Amino acid sequence: MPASTSDVAHAQLLEQMDASKVTRLHWKIMFISGMGFFTDAYDLFIIGVVMSMLKKEWAVSPLAEGLVTSTALLASAVGAILFGRVADMLGRKRIYGYEVLVLAAGAIASAFSPGIWWLIVFRIILGVGIGGDYPVSSTIMSEYAGKKNRGMMITLVFTMQAAGLIVGPLLAAALLSTRLSHDLVWRLLLGFGAIPALAVFQMRRHLAETPRYLLASGLNEQFRKVAYGVVGKDGGQTVAPVDAPIQKQSFWKGFSLLTRHRGFAIRLLGASLAWFLMDFAYYGNTVSSPLVLSAITPHASLLQHTLLQLLIFAVAAAPGYLVAAVLMDRLGRKWIQVIGFAMMAISFFIIAVVPGIDRLVVPFLIIYGVSYFFTEFGPNATTFVYPAEIFPAKGRTTGHGIAASAGKVGGFIGVFLFPILMHWRGLLAAESMAAGVSVLGILVTVTMLPETKGRSLEELSPEGWEGAQAPLSPARA
Repeated sequence: MPASTSDVAHAQLLEQMDASKVTRLHWKIMFISGMGFFTDAYDLFIIGVVMSMLKKEWAVSPLAEGLVTSTALLASAVGAILFGRVADMLGRKRIYGYEVLVLAAGAIASAFSPGIWWLIVFRIILGVGIGGDYPVSSTIMSEYAGKKNRGMMITLVFTMQAAGLIVGPLLAAALLSTRLSHDLVWRLLLGFGAIPALAVFQMRRHLAETPRYLLASGLNEQFRKVAYGVVGKDGGQTVAPVDAPIQKQSFWKGFSLLTRHRGFAIRLLGASLAWFLMDFAYYGNTVSSPLVLSAITPHASLLQHTLLQLLIFAVAAAPGYLVAAVLMDRLGRKWIQVIGFAMMAISFFIIAVVPGIDRLVVPFLIIYGVSYFFTEFGPNATTFVYPAEIFPAKGRTTGHGIAASAGKVGGFIGVFLFPILMHWRGLLAAESMAAGVSVLGILVTVTMLPETKGRSLEELSPEGWEGAQAPLSPARA
């Protein structure tokens, strides 16, 4: 059937968007999308410091300690699926910003916790907000970016985590060096997590609906209006806050869209498994880093451990994020993910099996830092980028939400098990497990996920696939 004039015009606009260089609008979207991940990383780090203080102050049991550090991750799995699905049903713009309000409410409430079980409840609220930010922010960036720099821009959204990983220990070290009571210090540390989230709420509410979602929803006039702003045909890169009308759609339809077609189903399974395995190793090591560092420097103070973590984050983790952003559209997602998982496995294996490595502080910190670099450079970045590219527009945030949810479940299990493994057989047990899941990550990446660099979103998942039934090769799909 011949394409209509409007179809040709829409295709040309999409091609112009894909050919677009990074503009001021793209940087603005990157910033307001990334602030949620600043808070995510900040909270990921800071809860370990907080628990180091609360264990003595509140006589926290091992069970309660495990729940405090892991329930936010489990709650974020719920938030990712819920917000991800609703963003496909109602539009990204219609709900964008409300997830950071949930996040901020959880952070503020956590700061006023009167007891350990209250803290657990409030961190569940915090986790729902954090989880909701993953599918919506990544997809908005993906659907605005050009194909030649899409990987970099999505990665930069995620790279805001690096700032959170540095600000967290800086603020903790500053407060711990004062004469403030530990009771006040931990409350200030938890409450600070609300500030960056609230700072971008209004900016998120005034962002326009993405042009690709408008087009997939059949809103051609609104699509042209927003797309012209993106490519500069309105006199500059300014976009009016266009909404998509609410469409009657079953909550479960988006899930069936991604599972009834073999190509999408394999992608969904691959993205979810890779994220699950990555977060199992990453969150276990990061949240439990005070416990790991205590194993090699048992006589150091909490302030000294915090400064040591800051050094590791600044020297190893932050550069890993930045290198990933630079190389994402050059090396490609698949190669970066494989290299990252491989180096993680090697690093964790060395830590696990080299006799007495926990007593060799400098060699240990070098290897621990290498593991951080390749985690941030590799699967921590790519598992976030992949789901924002490999699903159709009407199921994109749903698919990303499922993959992110799987990751958070993996993180929950890792955070819960890591201290138990450390108490059981120390670094041998904990890091051997991390090495094993990293090897599995390589296998999943090679067999289930495609390369997406340099390909448009429409090429990666033509909307016609939504109704197709014929199986497609996952390597080409």
